[in-house]
Parts: sequence; C-alpha cells; structure tokens
Amino acid sequence: MKDLEIEKQEADLTQQRIGLAATGVGLILIMALAYSIYKGKKRSDELLLNILPEETAQELKAKGSAESKLIEDTTVLFTDFKGFTTMSENMSASELVENINECFSAFDHIMEKYGVEKIKTIGDAYMAAGGLPTPNTSHVKDVVLAALEIADFMLQRAEERKAQGLPFFEIRIGVNTGYVVAGIVGVKKFQYDIWGDTVNTASRMESSGAVGKVNISESTYNKLKDEPTFSFDYRGEIEAKGKGKVKMWFVSLS
Repeated sequence: MKDLEIEKQEADLTQQRIGLAATGVGLILIMALAYSIYKGKKRSDELLLNILPEETAQELKAKGSAESKLIEDTTVLFTDFKGFTTMSENMSASELVENINECFSAFDHIMEKYGVEKIKTIGDAYMAAGGLPTPNTSHVKDVVLAALEIADFMLQRAEERKAQGLPFFEIRIGVNTGYVVAGIVGVKKFQYDIWGDTVNTASRMESSGAVGKVNISESTYNKLKDEPTFSFDYRGEIEAKGKGKVKMWFVSLS
C-alpha cells in the first residue's frame, strides 16, 4: 500500500510538472505572438507615417477617412532641375534614378531638419510645405531656410561632380505663401496633397527663377522683410505664365 501511495504521489508530481511545462510553453508562444503583432503594427505605422503626416495618419486609422482642411497660412516650396530632359538623354536609366534619389534623399533630410512637410515628387520636381497639417508661426522662415540649404547642397554637389568629370544637376527653387486646401483623395495608394492658387504661384516662382537662386513671391517677402536673417534682391515685376507680371525677390542669408 505504501509503494502504491508513493507511485501515485510520483505520478501526480509528474502530471503537475507536465502541466507547468505546458503552461510555460503556452505563455512563451503567446508572448512571441504578441511581440510579433507589436512589431508588425509598429512597422505598418512607420510605413504609414512615411506616406502621410502623423495627424492625418491618426485620423485615417481612427475614422477610416481623413477630411480635407483649409490651411489659411502656409508656405510652399517648389524645386526643379534645369535641363533635366537633355541630361536624361545622356544618362542611363539607372544613373538617372540614382542621381535623383541622392538629391531627393538629401532634400528629405533638410525638410525634416526644419520641420517642413514633404508633399510629393513629380518627375524631377520636388514639392514641400511648411505650417501644415498643424499650423505654426515659423513656417515662412523654416521653408526659406530649407530652400537656401537645398541650394547650397546642390552647388557643393555640382562642384564635386564637375571635378570628377561627372554630369550634375542645376536647380531652381521657388517659394510662395498663402492658403491651401490639404488632404488625401481616393481609396488606394493614399497621398497627402495640397491644392490652390498658392501652389500654382509657388510653381511660377520656381519656373521664373534662376539657377542656384531662391525666388520668392511678394506674399513671402512681406512676411520676411523685417527678418534680419535674410537679405533681399528685388527683381521687379517679372512675367509669369498665367499670372502676368508678378513682383519677385531673390533671397539669401545676411
């Protein structure tokens, strides 16, 4: 009887050990699954924030849609490469894409540095805006500083590539300040975008500018004219496509 009792106790202990081991394995599997879900969610959130501003991304996740908003005061930046079509004919496709990627990646870092929102790229054009989606009071200065840093980066890059006998891009930059409507459209491949005459005028500032210069509109100038950080070179009234004669200034650091 004693032997049977001992065997029964040992069997009970074995079953308890097996139960504890199974529970432990189960907990490990649950923790691994939870960590995997967390990592996947974190990665998907990071990807979403690479496409949309954080405020818009959060609204989209919470509601399944994001409303377009009128932003009454924002500053829009446009850049474009001079003679891009001609240069593209003298480069292989891979060389062309590599060069554009190097430039636009540098622009992205500059936008992040000054808290400016990258909007999109269209071919060789790069578009960004300050003061959205959350309005702020420093967007005019932020965007112009970012534009000047882009101009410096492109100048240094051109000198380095020229010394190596390599082709290089030259850039025109335009800036304008005003109101825009901002939001996302469509149901697939979401893209945050802005619309309005402010955007069109910023594009005209770029196309009416000069290589290596930051060309600003009257509205941007009026916001910055008392800022000691900058110097201004009044260009007079310049003919701009679809706009007639428009006052423009080149801006530089004092």
